[in-house]
Amino acid sequence: MKILYGIQGTGNGHISRALEIVPLLKERVDVDVLISGSQYELTLPFPVKYKLKGLGFVFGKKGGVDILKTYLKMDSIQLMREIKSLSLDEYDLIISDFEPVTCWAAKQQKKVCIGLSNQSVTLHPLAPKPESSDTIGKLVLEHYAPCSTNYGFHFNRFDDTVYTPIIRKEVREEPITNKGHITAYLPSFDDERILHKLRHFSKIEFQVFSKHIKSAYREKNFWVFPLNSKTFIRSMASSNGVLCNAGFGTAAEALFLGKKMLVIPMKTQYEQACNAEVLKSMGVTVIKNLKKKNYEKISGWLSEGKPIKVNYPDETAEMLDLIISRHAGTKLNDHKYISDSSFFDKVFPSGKIAASY
Repeated sequence: MKILYGIQGTGNGHISRALEIVPLLKERVDVDVLISGSQYELTLPFPVKYKLKGLGFVFGKKGGVDILKTYLKMDSIQLMREIKSLSLDEYDLIISDFEPVTCWAAKQQKKVCIGLSNQSVTLHPLAPKPESSDTIGKLVLEHYAPCSTNYGFHFNRFDDTVYTPIIRKEVREEPITNKGHITAYLPSFDDERILHKLRHFSKIEFQVFSKHIKSAYREKNFWVFPLNSKTFIRSMASSNGVLCNAGFGTAAEALFLGKKMLVIPMKTQYEQACNAEVLKSMGVTVIKNLKKKNYEKISGWLSEGKPIKVNYPDETAEMLDLIISRHAGTKLNDHKYISDSSFFDKVFPSGKIAASY
């Protein structure tokens, strides 16, 4: 049996999952790996057969995705070429971690494609949602990476297709202590903005991890480190708490390590708004930004915040065995694609793209 595993290359959460999933898949079947996008820092220790541009997002520096830069970097013609040129004839099953090229290629070639991500279950009827509506955000989640069947991960297990988070082996094995500092990772903010806002809490030591620097430096009550997996895990495991966006991977690892959390969902990211709603329902402190009006809430969290108890067993092998046994050799008529192709046709009009060839 041969599987194509597609990885979304925006952020490190998808890459972290792949570090656990791909080796286990390789123990069971023949696997090729595809990754699209390049907004990640972790290194993949296995061969990647396809490295594509895909359709990624660009993080801004003010708390969210930079819509303008994302739009300017988007190349619909290149995306369609990648989709059309990706032949899936040799694969018995496609698995996608919110990676659009594999999903749309599978849809066009009438191949079974299994969604395996946090995003794939965010819109599950039983998953908590924010009260405010986000029509565009919902449309992106529904149609960005369409799959014939979805499995996935969330902070709580509320369906038999939903699993608790995959926690990296290094995180599971890291000794847990409390040295009093706060670990901060907010990739949607620039370093100066983070330090300027958090200077108000001068008695607290912060270890800030940055995507924008190559060397560590000390400034007053801050240590600022370049993003490095080992250093980051060690900092989280020895912290008094974790300040982060509402991305799935970091939040899940902080919960597993038993750390209190302060979460700021990225702007214009409906998935993060949904994640934040789930975390809030669990008792995690959630704020919208680092503005002065939230200083009192931040101060209260720093002095009185409590960790949330969770149980995240390692279910990855069990989950993969289930997916393979259920879907190996199945045909597309046994499944129903969740996304309507008319959405893709509206965003990337076929006549316009065809004229460019």
